Amino acid sequence: MDSGTILVTGASGFVGKWTVIELLRAGFSVRGTVRRPDKVPAIHAAIAVQVGGEALSRFTHVETDLMDDLGWPEAMAGVDAVCHVAAQILAEEPRNADVVIRPAVEGTERVLRHAQAAGVRRMVMTSSIATVAYGHGHDRGRRVYDETHFTQLDRMRFTWAYCIGKTRAEQAAWTFARANDMALTTIHPGAILGPALDDDASISLLMVSDLLNGKTPAMPSNGFSIIDVRDVAAMHVAALQNDASIGERYLAAGDYTPFPEVGQILRQAYPSRTITQKIVPDWIIRVLARFGGPTRQIINDIGNEKHFDRTKGEALLGRPLRSSKEAILAAAESSIALGVVRPN
Repeated sequence: MDSGTILVTGASGFVGKWTVIELLRAGFSVRGTVRRPDKVPAIHAAIAVQVGGEALSRFTHVETDLMDDLGWPEAMAGVDAVCHVAAQILAEEPRNADVVIRPAVEGTERVLRHAQAAGVRRMVMTSSIATVAYGHGHDRGRRVYDETHFTQLDRMRFTWAYCIGKTRAEQAAWTFARANDMALTTIHPGAILGPALDDDASISLLMVSDLLNGKTPAMPSNGFSIIDVRDVAAMHVAALQNDASIGERYLAAGDYTPFPEVGQILRQAYPSRTITQKIVPDWIIRVLARFGGPTRQIINDIGNEKHFDRTKGEALLGRPLRSSKEAILAAAESSIALGVVRPN
């Protein structure tokens, strides 16, 4: 597919805005779904800065909610494919996991159902490495995962809402696609950094901005597979443009980078800022995780290294992924420029 109109769900989000921009750069017309109309001016501003007014004229929006059928028939009318990007992401484990799980699962089912009703057969869905690398008995040491691995929720000692929601949503999507002849591709990002377009960016950027602001008193020892948001968006577009991607999963996960290394990269780039070097002992993380909160979201990565095979994703893109250092520094530079990080 090289032309037509693409629906992007969650167009006001970090990945959503970049996906809209990359689709417009590729020549597509884009209709974005937004839950809050007050965010539309920020989307327009981001588009105009990145690709100019002509591209902006090929963008429209419609108000929808993943938990309501209202607006979805209008959203799907006349579109050629869907990039389902919308997601509920929280910085801490919620007391009620359904606030994350229900939008992921029911929202995905709603998007698929309305796409089918409108005769839309092509979908690229943003999933996560959370649906890949958990529940495999990996407690320590280095292990490499690829697209053949599926998270086993029933084998996890500690589950968290985001992992449950994303895993069940992907399972539901593949089941629906097989039953209804839907041409589905799933993209699985790691920790998404890179340049923010406005101050309404991703929770994951707090990893960088909180360090620069001195809000992080100490860091966990574990690492993340970091991916630049521009590569995530580009992979969605590449999947739409390549029919061989239909029925496939693609990891969008770059360098494994320990949290202390993120701090070191930022200290070297911004030597005048006070960035902690303290490390939280793993045993404290394990104790705190029993009570929920942010540690519950990383407890399954303490004591082990999860690496992800980028071969398939890079082949789809036709180029290497950006480095984690580039993504970290782009996140830092944009956070400072947008005022998310206080003046030094």
